[in-house]
Amino acid sequence: MANDDANTTTTDQLTLQDPVKRYPVISPPEQSLPGTGLDAEMTPKADLGEHSYRGTGRLTARKALITGGDSGIGAATAIAFAREGADVVITYLPEEEKDARNVLAVLEKEGRTAVGIAGDLRDRQFCQDVVAQAVEAMGGLDVLVNNGGKQVAQKEFEAIDDEQLEATFDVNILAQFRLVRAALPHLKPGASIINTTSVVSYMPPETLIDYASTKAAINNFTKGLGQQLAPKGIRVNAVAPGPIWTPLQPSGGQPTEELPDFGQSTPLGRAGQPTELAPAYVFLASPESSYVVGATIPVTGGMPTP
Repeated sequence: MANDDANTTTTDQLTLQDPVKRYPVISPPEQSLPGTGLDAEMTPKADLGEHSYRGTGRLTARKALITGGDSGIGAATAIAFAREGADVVITYLPEEEKDARNVLAVLEKEGRTAVGIAGDLRDRQFCQDVVAQAVEAMGGLDVLVNNGGKQVAQKEFEAIDDEQLEATFDVNILAQFRLVRAALPHLKPGASIINTTSVVSYMPPETLIDYASTKAAINNFTKGLGQQLAPKGIRVNAVAPGPIWTPLQPSGGQPTEELPDFGQSTPLGRAGQPTELAPAYVFLASPESSYVVGATIPVTGGMPTP
């Protein structure tokens, strides 16, 4: 991955920086990427931390499965985990192979196990099989990051047909139930489950009613499961991103005419980059967060949450 975009940085995340100016205010052109979108085709490119994230050994020898790890927040988290010393398996849709190959190339440079498994989180059997494949590839499982998501904006409620409704719920919340169910027999005390929710759980836009509903469900899933698994020494937490520049946005996740102003209404005045989310996932996966259970960490650029 060449550092050929003005929106990426080589300054590591540990250097004191003005958060307002760490990244420029982006004004993406009106664009509509096909399918779920590819990071490789975004304008401007998203910063996954491949040129900047500096590890400190916080996840040495951990074994992590990250869904939706080919681009966006999942890819940035995978890169951070590998640089912190973890083995990583990522899932991705078959049509996202190009992005997955790019991310895996970055992970492999860290000298850790790096495996990509293609499949659809809507497939119940895939949710079962991918956990078994990840355990086999890494020799165990310590961290499950439920990150894969589906987001399609609709201006009219009637436009949310059953196909979109069911796909959004299947990918965003039902897959999390299924993946956790498959993973639990492999998780030991000290393991961590991290779910990706969203600021829209608390501030649902009128164009994302189905998506926001699933993200609110993830918050409750996280808190309830966290209470149940805490006595077993397995911690469950979530991260709530604000407006982050990922392929979800230009592939139908936002109305195209709203893309040029994406993220500019936050108190920081800009959209976030995927790499700015990664430290939250690292913290929740590491022993440093041993007393953090059932929490949702907001990474929202200042957008308020309860």
